[in-house]
Amino acid sequence: MGWLYQHAVKPALFRLDPERAHELGVAALAGLGRLRPLCALLEQWNQLSPARYRPVECLGLKFPNAVGLAAGFDKNGEAWTAAAALGFGHVEIGTVTLHAQPGNPRPRAFRYPADEAVINRMGFNNAGAAVLAARLSKGAAPGRRKIPLGINLGKSKVTSLDRATEDYLGSFRLLADHADYVAVNVSSPNTPGLRELQDAAWLKPLLAALVDENKARVTAGRPRRPILLKIAPDLTYPQIDAALGVIDELKLDGIIATNTTLARPGRLATAEQAGGLSGRPLRHRATAIINFISRRTAGRLPIIGVGGIMDEESAGEKLDAGATLVQLYTGLIYRGPFFASEVARALAVRQRR
Repeated sequence: MGWLYQHAVKPALFRLDPERAHELGVAALAGLGRLRPLCALLEQWNQLSPARYRPVECLGLKFPNAVGLAAGFDKNGEAWTAAAALGFGHVEIGTVTLHAQPGNPRPRAFRYPADEAVINRMGFNNAGAAVLAARLSKGAAPGRRKIPLGINLGKSKVTSLDRATEDYLGSFRLLADHADYVAVNVSSPNTPGLRELQDAAWLKPLLAALVDENKARVTAGRPRRPILLKIAPDLTYPQIDAALGVIDELKLDGIIATNTTLARPGRLATAEQAGGLSGRPLRHRATAIINFISRRTAGRLPIIGVGGIMDEESAGEKLDAGATLVQLYTGLIYRGPFFASEVARALAVRQRR
């Protein structure tokens, strides 16, 4: 299948506009999700055998393997039910905002094949939290799914920073019942002012409000949801330290490191497109941040490692650096639909050794 993708499917997709190719990928996966017998067959082939490999336990959840599909691929929760058939151990949908929004003008996604990279400035294009909640309400509930589902929350562009907490709370209230965990995205470079929310002065009240809302759920007899913070790779280490202080004080459940970068390393220094860079050039910076977080928290804080995973080695180094789980997206574009299964199997064998 890898040969077929590299020599037939990928060349055809790469002749298309990147966003159009992405739309076709989402439609194909959504179509696969409706073919349940085929999904079941593919799951048997692509998922690790629980008799041979222990699931990964993290965030109070069980993951059949360590590899997840990162936020950004399935923004509106249309295709995630087929992710297990491709070998993913979890999937994170979104980013979703309280208010529906079209995102930034097209074109807004750009491939750089020589560097196995993508620059995007999508701008949280999505149908809104209420539409996503309605869609998820028709499917399996948390605890009854084949793989855990994370929901990634962002701030609506029309919402000012001083009302950001209200915006995130609105999305959380609509979607927490449908999530196995919730990711708080304050690190996309494509919504004006969003990254300011990573500063402790903004971050603490935002996360405190979400933690309090989570506690209120328990008081009302509803299940608590793990909450994770997703940070940018462009933060300085003192800024990461400050964020970790907030996470520790509020007893947040984990961190996702990292989002896309505004840096343009190597040959990409001449790239003129604005937006967040993902793919192979992000690999070492993301791993360094994971290692820093793991050391600063003495390995106690669960970390989902993201950024530049293009093979077993780049995934394994993130686990070695302190991550418990990893996520990929750009690697899927360059390696094909069963890339997650290949990486998951290699990591499981590697960990057994």
